[in-house]
Amino acid sequence: MGILDEDIVAVRESTDIVAVISEHVALKRTGRRWVGLCPFHSEKSGSFSVNAEEKLYYCFGCGAKGDPITFVREIEHLDFVAAVEKLAGKAGVTLRYSDDGQSESRRKRARLLAAVEKATEWYHQRLLAAPDAAPARAYLRSRGLTGDDVRAYRIGWAPEGWDELARALRLPDEEFVAAGLGFINSRGRPTDAFRGRVLFPIFDVKGEPVGFGGRIMPGAEGAKYKNSSDSAIYNKSSLLYGLNFAKADIVRADEAIVCEGYTDVIGFAKAGVPRAVATCGTALTEEHVKSLRSFARRLVLAFDADAAGQNAAERVYGWERKYDLDVAVAAFPGGVDPAELAQTDPEALATAVAEARPFLKFRLDRVLDAAALDTPEHRVRAAETAMAVVQEHPSEMVRDQYLLEVAARCRIDPAQLRGRRFEAPVVPGARRSAAGPEGGSPGDPRAAAAPAARRRTPPRDSAATEALRLLIWTPEIIAPSLHESLFADPVTATAYRSIGATTSLAEAVALAGAEDPMAGDLLQRLAVEEPTAEAADVLARLVEESARATMAALRAEAQVVDDPLVIGETIGWLNLRIMELREQDTQAVALEELLDWIVGAADPVDRSVEA
Repeated sequence: MGILDEDIVAVRESTDIVAVISEHVALKRTGRRWVGLCPFHSEKSGSFSVNAEEKLYYCFGCGAKGDPITFVREIEHLDFVAAVEKLAGKAGVTLRYSDDGQSESRRKRARLLAAVEKATEWYHQRLLAAPDAAPARAYLRSRGLTGDDVRAYRIGWAPEGWDELARALRLPDEEFVAAGLGFINSRGRPTDAFRGRVLFPIFDVKGEPVGFGGRIMPGAEGAKYKNSSDSAIYNKSSLLYGLNFAKADIVRADEAIVCEGYTDVIGFAKAGVPRAVATCGTALTEEHVKSLRSFARRLVLAFDADAAGQNAAERVYGWERKYDLDVAVAAFPGGVDPAELAQTDPEALATAVAEARPFLKFRLDRVLDAAALDTPEHRVRAAETAMAVVQEHPSEMVRDQYLLEVAARCRIDPAQLRGRRFEAPVVPGARRSAAGPEGGSPGDPRAAAAPAARRRTPPRDSAATEALRLLIWTPEIIAPSLHESLFADPVTATAYRSIGATTSLAEAVALAGAEDPMAGDLLQRLAVEEPTAEAADVLARLVEESARATMAALRAEAQVVDDPLVIGETIGWLNLRIMELREQDTQAVALEELLDWIVGAADPVDRSVEA
């Protein structure tokens, strides 16, 4: 049911976040903050910090962040409404619900979910009974799926006709498109998104169908796989196929298996290992890993985990450290995929998972097993290739343990391997995974490299971040002197605008995060870091940085204009003010003049003449 927005705000404001978190974490007061060990990852020194006044928390170790509602959702695996209702009971807030039990956003979501549910059932019944689905039924039987399997997973068939689903459901065009079921063609007619495909409904963690993965029939033309497009209810970068079925066993075993295909997931379940999930046509993302970490501490990769080489290794090692995870790799006999092995030798499938090796061990064994070790030259070459793989791991102690293994297998003195750098190899025997739906796969190196390229967190001690920290904790001191033009970095500029556009820090975090997740994360972190710098010093640094950036731009401009004299006068005026900014007796006046100039309150040429 939909809770009125004002009641959600009341619950958030009435909740004692320290008391709620203290049910799971021992917190100690430090200044105006509370600190303790993070409940979301293992650590020995407290990096988890709480701002009781703003009702926000942030972990500097794993990046967990949020308000009381977020904390309860994450720690107890509840949905939003259930978390609000639990906190309302503790805080004594009586919740009210919208007239039909839903807010507008929840009403829209409910309509889209209902549309996908209707489509799921229509496709499913079509597979079970329609004559044109006979080849699809035969194909599924060839993959080892019985009628019971088809019913349990609600597998369907999308017929060849271009608008058969649209005509059957008769949904409003906007709803049909928003649910990801189709599009409006050039003649203004609704057209089905899936045609001539076996469809696997993709469910969210609660078990509601939100999209589809479609597999074309063997021999037919077109892309082999096709997934629903992202929508308000379906995000392939965070959804995992089968998690709704597998989550209970994942929690019991403290282990999740990640594979490539939907039939692999079903195969694991049929083999008595019902804790497998699959990505929905994408590489394995950090959002996927974060979701699985809330259920289990061990991930077993049931695909060619070495396909993306070093990029994949960097991601995996980063996830292991950030989320306190153990990542292992299962090797399957003969290179068959899990769905095939589930049919031919289900015991071997279970054994492969039980004997899964740590990620680095798997990669190292692949190198050494493929190498010739019959001559000194071959052993040295194998050792060099293996050590390049070992050196990708961030832990020195782990590297040294595997160094000893390389030395033993290659019959080389460990001292000959220590202290040297080795070039990253092209791993012998590595095969790239077949592209999944929409061309992606868990081993896609393009996806592996993307997160590093996007990271652009401002330095922790930059003048801009210090100014934002002061603006959060002591706005009355610094707010009158700040202006958006002082924040050259787009992340800090977004954070500053969000604070000015809202009435609470929680609202500012949400607004900033919607525009740029990095800005939202920055505000969340600054909310639990008390400022140590003086406002005057921070403002002087911020203004000087802005003035120097302007001077650099003016110098570049002076190189190309016909008459650089005016620009030169401005540069001279700025340079003099910057020097005055560093002297105690002239700092206040220089700061005021530079601030006026930067925000456009005065003409810089006139200033330079007056000076």
